[in-house]
Amino acid sequence: MSEPLVSIRDLHKRFGGNEVLRGIDLEVAEGEVVCVIGPSGSGKSTLLRCINLLEDPTSGAIGAAGHDMTDPDVDIDAARREIGMVFQHFNLFSHLSILDNVAIAQRRVLGRDRKAAEDEARRRLHEVGVEDKDHDRPGRLSGGQQQRVAIARALAMGPKLMLFDEPTSALDPELVGDVLAVMKGLAADGMTMIVVTHEMGFAREVADRVVFIDGGVIVEQGPPAEVLTGPRTERAQSFLHRVLHPAD
Repeated sequence: MSEPLVSIRDLHKRFGGNEVLRGIDLEVAEGEVVCVIGPSGSGKSTLLRCINLLEDPTSGAIGAAGHDMTDPDVDIDAARREIGMVFQHFNLFSHLSILDNVAIAQRRVLGRDRKAAEDEARRRLHEVGVEDKDHDRPGRLSGGQQQRVAIARALAMGPKLMLFDEPTSALDPELVGDVLAVMKGLAADGMTMIVVTHEMGFAREVADRVVFIDGGVIVEQGPPAEVLTGPRTERAQSFLHRVLHPAD
């Protein structure tokens, strides 16, 4: 049996006196899509940010994409080259064209020459459906288009693992579908993905496993059909009822 692409053991994270993660154990296999759900403030985004050390864990062990992320001597730049992350907000460079936004990290971090970086950028922009926007600045694009550019930028680095932190939460409802369609395509192509999301339809359709986090712990996890339609715990039942039946 192959080693998991992500292995998390007894992960704790404190901010001052507030313990946000309280002993997370999680493994993600290569090619697996895991959707992380739970109420606001439950620790979902903090979990993602600990995986690529945007937040330093208080204690515990994290292995990701072949790197021991909690080893003090880890080459964090090398590790992050293999871990793509897409945030709620797009974080594009407003003064650069879309093409340059996707090419710049390839040139500065991977050392690619301009032509190679731009060729890869165009390929990735085509993959996410915004190849006709390559000479525009981000301000001329819709939020959904900008988020697809952000995905293209991450993919252009050739990651083994993609982390998505509520990638559609800042979008107008009519723009969500295009971004989710790109993510579905990545899942179909075998990309390993950990997705923090409130899009239960996406989780039901695409996830191999749904992980429900509340109060900094994993309350339950399993196949989407089990967790989303027949949750075992009262906490998951209550959360999903509020999310799936907000008018009740």
